[in-house]
Amino acid sequence: MSTAPEPSPAGPPQPGWRQQLRARWADRHALPRFSYWLFSRGTTVLTLCGALYLVNGIMIGWANAYNVMTGITSPANVRPQWCAWPLSLTGWAVIPAIIGAAAGYVITEQIQAHHAHDLDDVVDELRRLAERPGPPSSSGGGL
Repeated sequence: MSTAPEPSPAGPPQPGWRQQLRARWADRHALPRFSYWLFSRGTTVLTLCGALYLVNGIMIGWANAYNVMTGITSPANVRPQWCAWPLSLTGWAVIPAIIGAAAGYVITEQIQAHHAHDLDDVVDELRRLAERPGPPSSSGGGL
């Protein structure tokens, strides 16, 4: 007579990839403000900007698309103009706005990190550092 091995106590089933993806998507609210915007709405904005650049690269050429987007070439100087004007406006307004928002966020975080200390704590630390050290104690182990 053979006995069947006892089943090992298994925990709850592991969540599938859909549940894990859903949980990660729900956790995006815990991100800092700029990171949250970048993952939620920024992805859409950057995808649209990339798609606009891709369409212009195919329609007017990659060098012309770059030149129109950076403002080197006027959209009136390329053909077809119907796709160059939105790219020019994107390069003139949207891209600098995203870069400015990122820079502003980083600068704000740095300023808040330096302002996080209480003023009384800073003054106490400065007073402590300004005091002259006393004579060395003779109770320490010498040579």
